[in-house]
Amino acid sequence: MIREAIVLAGGFGTRLQTVVKEVPKPMAPVAGKPFLQYILDYLIAHKVTHVVLAVGYLRETIIDYFGDNYLSLSITYAVEENPLGTGGGILNACKQIKGDNVFVINGDTFFDVDLVELSAFHETNNALLTVALKNMKKFDRYGTVETDNEGRIIGFLEKKYLDEGLINGGIYCLNKHIFHPELPAAFSFEKEILEKEIVNRKIYGLRSEGYFIDIGIPEDYARAQDDFKGK
Repeated sequence: MIREAIVLAGGFGTRLQTVVKEVPKPMAPVAGKPFLQYILDYLIAHKVTHVVLAVGYLRETIIDYFGDNYLSLSITYAVEENPLGTGGGILNACKQIKGDNVFVINGDTFFDVDLVELSAFHETNNALLTVALKNMKKFDRYGTVETDNEGRIIGFLEKKYLDEGLINGGIYCLNKHIFHPELPAAFSFEKEILEKEIVNRKIYGLRSEGYFIDIGIPEDYARAQDDFKGK
């Protein structure tokens, strides 16, 4: 079982500016707590012991709030002095990961995935990357993911309205060896890793039926206030 995680917590939260200001998006208050706190509680519940927070924009807000420890979690910080993109942010944070495999989580998404199951699936398939997939209905906000019968990801499709489809849920199980030495410091994880590496047939997807929310737009941020009451 993997005990380390990276949380991408450097987002600007541009789409939330009308309702959340002066804090990075993962620190947006949800039912009286920063959204990031729910993610850290989730990691603790799955026996993760070390988390690297990839921070940039208004990072002092996060560092001052959580410090070096949160409950049983040891916290370190991967600081982006300049925006590194999703891929550069993960690669920079991987420098602080001791093992070969690590969970990676978007700091503005909560997806209640069974990390034990995800880790086992990843390791059984000797995958370089395993993506937690969520089945959605009647949506146009996300691109979709295609898999073969063995769970290998064979395609990423552009955003368009669909009655039903599988989306990238924003949680990964990642082997650090997926990164090539020639990658630049700043790059898109989606473009340079996900879309290019599927030809090597070492990227898998595992479907989860767990609760999912992305607080990146005001409507879902408002919904989260009710969903997380009492948690």
